[in-house]
Amino acid sequence: MRTVTVVGASLAGLYAARELRAQGFDGRVVLVGDEPHPPYDRPPLSKGFLTGRSGEEHLALADAEEIAALDAEWLLGTRARGLDTRCRTVLLDDGRTVSCDGVVIATGASARRFRGCERAGVHTLRSLDDARALRAELLAGPRRVVVIGAGFIGAETASSCAGLGHEVTVVEAAPLPLIPQLGPRMAALCAALHRRGGVDLVTGAGVAALRGTVAVTAVELTDGRLLPADVVIVGIGTIPNTGWLAGSKLALRDGVLCDGGGVTELPRVVAVGDVARVGGIRAEHWTSATEQPRVAVRNLLAGRTAETVRPLPYFWSDQYGARIQFAGRRADTDTVRVVEGAITDGAPDEGGLLAVYEREGRTAAVLSVDRPRPFARVRRELAGGAGAREAAA
Repeated sequence: MRTVTVVGASLAGLYAARELRAQGFDGRVVLVGDEPHPPYDRPPLSKGFLTGRSGEEHLALADAEEIAALDAEWLLGTRARGLDTRCRTVLLDDGRTVSCDGVVIATGASARRFRGCERAGVHTLRSLDDARALRAELLAGPRRVVVIGAGFIGAETASSCAGLGHEVTVVEAAPLPLIPQLGPRMAALCAALHRRGGVDLVTGAGVAALRGTVAVTAVELTDGRLLPADVVIVGIGTIPNTGWLAGSKLALRDGVLCDGGGVTELPRVVAVGDVARVGGIRAEHWTSATEQPRVAVRNLLAGRTAETVRPLPYFWSDQYGARIQFAGRRADTDTVRVVEGAITDGAPDEGGLLAVYEREGRTAAVLSVDRPRPFARVRRELAGGAGAREAAA
């Protein structure tokens, strides 16, 4: 191969470019990114950046020296609009084309929206531009904030808004936040963190409509309640950015379908990060975006699936001064046991806790609230026992 085009210039795309050079590819590397910004770190957007404690200079994923060392062509602020697999060409929305021998799809995902999101005062939080707009409103003075969705983005954003002194209400359709990830008993801890942070948590109710003509004034719930709002933050999940691949003959189903090595049905085309459904799973976590490119690039350069990967799922979240960490594969039938710390009145005691999820006498997953060292030990044990990597025949 002489040219590899990486479509997507965020975390997964940057790591793919790094891996191409680290694995000896000395040809032409082209990175296409729809945002005008160089690669930046997204997790701080809902935390330190949103509250004004850190600036944009702290978000960069690579400095100027590394960017130069990659010796890549950067086409930023340019959206891909198609993939011609017959001619192996990436089509750009400005009319240009990039001919290449290999393609890494790393276009990520976009925030899910619903009717009414076009009103002033309604925000999603996925990109740097989203965070800039929301931060400007939050730092202008006291606001009544309604956060729709108590997932990671919703909870972290609510925590930041509460820390800035705003009146915050979180609306979650499920009975508790993060039930799919943590199970009901540990999800109750997250609900307690919201309450401890001075946030009103409304569960078991959906959103019927947003009120207001030009700017949002209230959120109407499905149970008839009306929540006054100056700012509404919609955190109801994401949609993988696969629209540009329509007609490419790639298999698309809530992401780009890949085998366990990130390899698609089309020769010399791999996918990584939030857009990739690797081995049947689309994992929208920072660690997936950084771990998948090594294997996918190896397979791209080999021209076949030479290696697969099944890393141990891991995520973390910072909420109301607490760091939540989880690793492993939880099942509804697991037994949850608190092995360090305690729960009082539904909330973790000061100093946090460590809980393990047990299945057939073995630890299947681990949850930590402010217990990073013992969590790291159990996580290592889980990863070692899982045999995360396997060479393909």
